[in-house]
Amino acid sequence: MNNNWQHGFYRRSTQERQEIISRQLHLDNDHQRLMADHATSLGNQLIENYLTDYQLPEGVAVGLVVNGRDYTVPMVVEEPSVIAAASNGAQRVARSGGFTASNEERMMIGQVVFKDVDDPAELKKWVHANYQRILSTANAAHPSMQKRGGGAKGLRLREEPPFVSLDLQIDVCEAMGANCVNTMAEAAAELMRQHGWEVSAAILSNLATESCQTVTARVDFDNLGGHGFSGAETAQGIADLSTLAQVDPYRAATHNKGIMNGIDAVMIAAGNDWRAIESGAHAYAARNGQYRGLSTWQIEGQQLVGRMTLPMPTGVVGGSIGLNPQTRMNYQISGIQTAQQLAQVAASVGLAQNLAALRALATNGIQAGHMKLQYRSLALSVGATPKEAPLVAAQLAKIEHPDKQQAKEILSKIRKD
Repeated sequence: MNNNWQHGFYRRSTQERQEIISRQLHLDNDHQRLMADHATSLGNQLIENYLTDYQLPEGVAVGLVVNGRDYTVPMVVEEPSVIAAASNGAQRVARSGGFTASNEERMMIGQVVFKDVDDPAELKKWVHANYQRILSTANAAHPSMQKRGGGAKGLRLREEPPFVSLDLQIDVCEAMGANCVNTMAEAAAELMRQHGWEVSAAILSNLATESCQTVTARVDFDNLGGHGFSGAETAQGIADLSTLAQVDPYRAATHNKGIMNGIDAVMIAAGNDWRAIESGAHAYAARNGQYRGLSTWQIEGQQLVGRMTLPMPTGVVGGSIGLNPQTRMNYQISGIQTAQQLAQVAASVGLAQNLAALRALATNGIQAGHMKLQYRSLALSVGATPKEAPLVAAQLAKIEHPDKQQAKEILSKIRKD
């Protein structure tokens, strides 16, 4: 294939890019119309080589109570069972008093990294002697942050042979703060270079251990039972699965994926960098040398108690948050106003998601509820209308291993009848 069309592609208009892609990659008329119909001027401003907007469904988790406040939480996700599970878990916790979320200090970390330092003790001595100068240089690179009460607040040195990392602890206020942290780290790095230190890199870390959020949920046994299992039996099953996730990384990965199902969906709806949250969470899960479940569930008296701590470097300003009208609408729906509030709510949704998944796994199995929603998706995929989809799904549920052909046949019969 001749790839000359790729040169200068980013300089083209959106329409020109669509025409080039359609011609070079042989898109049919339907695909061309799809691109054109979903293209927006905002999208073209946000990313490079823009073609069109890719849409995902948005819904809300309901019944979430955090620190005594009731939240309706926008979530953007394509997996059918996620919002249902989040709402289910949230409502079970709400009936026992709701989630408790701690108020934590929030700092981001900017790294200035040195390699093959001949005398780490000498570097440590220089940093100690120039401590305030380094902070002042970092803050001068982004003065608006300091005016809002934030900015670089502290330093620490970590030896990770053959590297040494100078970590700047930066209060980013209500922003996630990636750009300002990078700017401050680079300013500090330049100061170090001017004084003879060889810097390998200067960049933020997404392992935001200074921006951790802790949430706790207490669920009475009476709010756990079902599917032929008592509340006490269900609680014990959940506690056992929690223990498994602490000792078996294969189970822990799936355990944590369920948590992130909820958190990622909230982060996308809130216009946050969900990839940063995801990477930090998984790194934190392995902080002690073995990958473990982020949450733990234990029986205390007549209650099942869940606890979770993870890095949540959230923001309610900056990036694309103020540019996207749908994101602004989502904040109006949720009522979230601060970065800490967003961290508390998102972490609580993640723990609610985890509770619902573990409860299903401990009782009638994960597929029972999940497949009901999958059957509806299968019905829609063969052309069922929203009114017909529940009827088709109900028939598919009676078949051991339904497929697309069977869904078509059921839909055809319903329409004939």
